[in-house]
Amino acid sequence: MNAPLRHTLLLVDDHPMMRRGIRQMLELEDDLQIVGEASHGEEALTLIEPLKPDLVLLDNNMPQMNGIETLRRLRAMHYTGKVLLFTVSDAEDDIRDALRLDANGYLLKDMEPELLIQYIRDALNGALVISPGLTRVMAQALRSPPRQTDVELTERERQVLKTIAGGYSNKVIGHKLGITEGTVKVHVKNLLHKLGLRSRVEAAVWAMEHLRGAG
Repeated sequence: MNAPLRHTLLLVDDHPMMRRGIRQMLELEDDLQIVGEASHGEEALTLIEPLKPDLVLLDNNMPQMNGIETLRRLRAMHYTGKVLLFTVSDAEDDIRDALRLDANGYLLKDMEPELLIQYIRDALNGALVISPGLTRVMAQALRSPPRQTDVELTERERQVLKTIAGGYSNKVIGHKLGITEGTVKVHVKNLLHKLGLRSRVEAAVWAMEHLRGAG
């Protein structure tokens, strides 16, 4: 019987007790494996290349280099794995900066352990994950003109937007909608231009604000 696929994680937090608690929790999961720990951003950057983790769980409020700057440096290094900010801050500036730097999620440390595990799995599967209650804050943080609210969207564009809001990759969207990945890319590019948006994250927020409950 084959062993289950194990996704690798790097924990980055300046509090040893927090890292220990997360490690002990995740060691009970067959599909998740902690391969390294770092107490600050500089240390985390030195571990990325040798460990090549699938996901970095990243605190924001750390000495020497905070989580936002660490994320910025990770993306500058062309790290393509998942990065989740795991923090006590619900400040709009932090949320905006994290998501515009291509974070895969923004989670608050007061959540239940079971929910954290689920969000980690969701992020590894390509979803954008946000703590419950932060959707409105996230929308406010990413709101910046020009943003169009009265544009006419085709039915296909609405379908693509809804799947973007679900956190799906272009490949998965294509499979769901029965179109090629290349066609999805064209739709996404056209949608961003039409709506005056700069990223898939902003498109996801737009969809949450304007397509909620729409058919």
